[in-house]
Amino acid sequence: MSGNYITRLYQFLDEIGRNNDRQWFKDHREEYDYVRQCWCDDIKRLRAMMAGWNRELLRQPEKDVFYRFYRDTRFSPDKSPYKTYFSAVFNPMGRKDSHASYYIQIGSDKKVQGLYGGLWCPPQPMLRKVRQAVVDNIEEFREIIDSKPLSTDYPGWVGDMLKTVPKGWDRNHPDADLLRLKDFGKFHRCDRRFFEDGDWVEKTSELFRELRPFIDFLNYSIDE
Repeated sequence: MSGNYITRLYQFLDEIGRNNDRQWFKDHREEYDYVRQCWCDDIKRLRAMMAGWNRELLRQPEKDVFYRFYRDTRFSPDKSPYKTYFSAVFNPMGRKDSHASYYIQIGSDKKVQGLYGGLWCPPQPMLRKVRQAVVDNIEEFREIIDSKPLSTDYPGWVGDMLKTVPKGWDRNHPDADLLRLKDFGKFHRCDRRFFEDGDWVEKTSELFRELRPFIDFLNYSIDE
């Protein structure tokens, strides 16, 4: 099945981007149910493949892997009821946990469609702990992020960054570039052709596997 439904999935997401209202969704619910089920089936298959190199991922309940398609509009000025993308997260501690995780998103926005790994919006105590671990083990951490797989497939950082080194650290610290990070996130951008390839699930598993040393370092630093 992998890849066979992707064209219809993109068509659906493109259309709901132009018709983001409950009546349109109700009229096209059958198409949503079809592409959503196909997507969920592929994500389950991806999770099983990833478990081949990290059995801990199976601790997360299967249903917890998926994000809802319905937006939480309670505190948002944008009252559009539906997202324009599908997404999933792989984290042994659960979807709502702050530990480093693997995340995938597919949709019409090419800038954010792709594979992610790392920490996003960690609580301040967790962020301070990770920063200290990075500095204390800087050679190991640099070796991980500068490795050929990561530097090639996950160049640079994504997420927020402070303008200056955080309080309590030397402004001229040699690792200021890392201390300024508010999120420790890596991103591999995927175009539509990536997901239209019948082997995209297998390719995604291998790309996520490249992130494992990075993810493991962050989570070890949190739990130590």
